[in-house]
Amino acid sequence: MSSPVIVVGHRNPDNDSICAAVGYAYLKNELAKRAAGDGEPAQTYIPARLGPLPPESAWILAENGIPAPDVIGHVHARVADVMTPDPISIEHDATLLEAGRLLRQCNVRSLVVTSDDGTYRGLVTTRMIAERYIAATDLMDEGGANSMAVAADLIESLGQKVSDITETDVLVLDKEGLLSDAVEDLMASALREAVVLDDDGFCIGIVTRTDVATRPKRKVVLVDHNETRQAAHGIEEADVVEIIDHHRIADVMTANPILFLNLPVGSTATIVTMEFRKHGVEIPRPIAAVLLSAVMTDTVILKSPTAAAEDRAQADFLAGILGVDATEFGLAVFKCRGGEDDVPVDKLVGADAKEFPLGDATVLIAQHETVDLAPVLARETEIRDHMRALKEAHGYEFVLFMVTDILAEGSQFFCEGNRRVVNRVFGISCTGEGGTWMPGILSRKKQVAARILGA
Repeated sequence: MSSPVIVVGHRNPDNDSICAAVGYAYLKNELAKRAAGDGEPAQTYIPARLGPLPPESAWILAENGIPAPDVIGHVHARVADVMTPDPISIEHDATLLEAGRLLRQCNVRSLVVTSDDGTYRGLVTTRMIAERYIAATDLMDEGGANSMAVAADLIESLGQKVSDITETDVLVLDKEGLLSDAVEDLMASALREAVVLDDDGFCIGIVTRTDVATRPKRKVVLVDHNETRQAAHGIEEADVVEIIDHHRIADVMTANPILFLNLPVGSTATIVTMEFRKHGVEIPRPIAAVLLSAVMTDTVILKSPTAAAEDRAQADFLAGILGVDATEFGLAVFKCRGGEDDVPVDKLVGADAKEFPLGDATVLIAQHETVDLAPVLARETEIRDHMRALKEAHGYEFVLFMVTDILAEGSQFFCEGNRRVVNRVFGISCTGEGGTWMPGILSRKKQVAARILGA
């Protein structure tokens, strides 16, 4: 069975990035089951994320009984991608005769030796048993073989306990460890094999030098992004098999032709919903709720200039499944973010922040959407201190923070660093304290980033 395909959004995930991954993984699993023959294992897809859950994502997933996607730190090849899972084991008080038979029957070179409670104790290998056989031939005398003594010793060795020759000095690897690091250790190991243990001391895998001869690539589906700087670490080493996105086409490269579905709509969840309908896959209510929440947050309740007719059509379709009003549903999702007066400033500014290249420099444009602007404005000094710290730590040309008031349909701009670019592009004087109110500015992608990058 092949390894699962990871479906993952961008770094600093927003609600669309999380929910699109959840929804698209569900769709791909349903299509894989449909494509698999009777009794044949289907390819599996697992949603993942590259950072903490936004409050609205945590809320909508919990409300619908959907587990949060696992956090992954990278898509480099791991020990888990090459290990043989559930290795053959033998109890420590078994005989060498039993071990030899098991090695031959299973056509393996080593067995995991277990303690009475089933936990890992060590390894016994064909080489160890062969060495025990060779040791018996030491009874040869100079005048020829003492065949009776040799035979007797060999027969005696067959009843010897496995624990007597168990090798306990074995390399232990972490299943999530980088394969590149493990290879060096494995090659230096005299035994040529390593084991992978779980937290309770049970052996869950074994790795040999043969296993690492060919470096695997983890298969990944990218949703809500197609830019290397926003992708998982190690994306250059991974096998990107699909991209589902609604942003500008950037620089993620693939070794083979793939499905690259990029549409000018306001939400990746809109595209995922369209794919469900295209393939005739029924959308369960929990998945419909997750997808609708993403459409409404990413289009700012369909008020953003990025919102297209297709977003409205799919929002209505999903709302119909749930029996709700799409706008009221969207407002409820936004309100579940909690009060902005006590959220940590790093989350307030950084939860939805993206880097963009600007010539030879890099800029950071962050956005926070709210239905109550006043508590955020009251924290301006704290916010600006954090923005300046970000600029210094990462060498940004400038940090622009747009606080978007959904109900008032505009954004308050705060900028730290080289403000001249922002001032020139938008014809404003964003000089400092108080910021600048930008009526009608709701979309970072279309109304802010695009204009700055195109300047």
